[in-house]
Amino acid sequence: MKKLLSMLLGILGLCGILFFASHQLSESQGSVTTKNTLNLFNWGDYLDPALIKKFERETGYHVQYETFDSNEAMYTKIKQGGTSYDLAVPSDYMIEKMRKANLLLPIDKNKLTHFNNLDPMFLHKSFDKNNRYSIPYFWGTLGIIYNDQKVKASEMQHWDDLWNPKWKDSIMLVDSARDIMGLALISQGHSVNTTNTSEMVAAQSKLNKLSGNVKAVVADEIKLYMIQNEAPIAVTWSGEASEMLAGNSHLHYVVPSEGGNLWFDNMVIPKTAKNKKAAYAFINFMLRPENAAQNAEYVGYATPNKAAKKLLPASVRNDKQFYPPESTIKKLEVYADLGAKKVEEYNDLFLKFKMYR
Repeated sequence: MKKLLSMLLGILGLCGILFFASHQLSESQGSVTTKNTLNLFNWGDYLDPALIKKFERETGYHVQYETFDSNEAMYTKIKQGGTSYDLAVPSDYMIEKMRKANLLLPIDKNKLTHFNNLDPMFLHKSFDKNNRYSIPYFWGTLGIIYNDQKVKASEMQHWDDLWNPKWKDSIMLVDSARDIMGLALISQGHSVNTTNTSEMVAAQSKLNKLSGNVKAVVADEIKLYMIQNEAPIAVTWSGEASEMLAGNSHLHYVVPSEGGNLWFDNMVIPKTAKNKKAAYAFINFMLRPENAAQNAEYVGYATPNKAAKKLLPASVRNDKQFYPPESTIKKLEVYADLGAKKVEEYNDLFLKFKMYR
């Protein structure tokens, strides 16, 4: 009986130790999460890993880095509130949508030490006119990639050049309704943000006439296909284009002078953020010229940080393919949040075009 009682006491004692250890571990993890960790939600491969280590080393914060592959996926996860992200990097129209849904905290500019490094040309845009909720991270354009082994520069300068019968089965399009519908709208003299159904239908009808020239409508694999000479022409974003050009010296990127899309990815603080202090520390860290320049070289996208741009190699900062002149930028439009009904209409028309092929 004494032996049994001794065993029971021993088991209870062990349970007590395990409970205490578990409690301490839980408290320790909670402390790391709320006090010492920055929960960052960003696009995949959109931040130089060396900068994460540098930030952790300088500030003492641990970066919990999670990625998303679409603005819609990011929006859904933040709205559901399962994870309290301290900082996220959505695109222009999605920032407008998140603001309308009351998912963002205003930015306290008094806490920003390097805000003046940003180029005024990329501030106060339609989706956040006073940059009350967002800080520019990267920007870029939609344009045309062509291979000089099969296409002359003079043959591919405008959206309408894509419709030349010479390019039968030669074009790859990025799988994006707003972008491909947008180029057709621009070619017809309309806004990429039109909500006029007749203009949208006319754009889809014009795209149908392009179908014979389209080899494929693809997603991320478009980069590899163009590098491997699978097609002589493609329509994609400037950041994707930069990777293509790095992998194939015969590729070139052009932004049609008649206009197109100017996109932005900006840093925002979700309303559910637990560590706002860490969020501001990271924003300030990324606004420092040397860090913004390093990230731009790693990712290959254009930096909105005018001080950082000066630190980039001359071959990069003077490349009009990715830093087009202001005269061209002024003709570019930022996508607006058109509401669920109109977005669905764009998607349906784009799907009809893909099925038409």
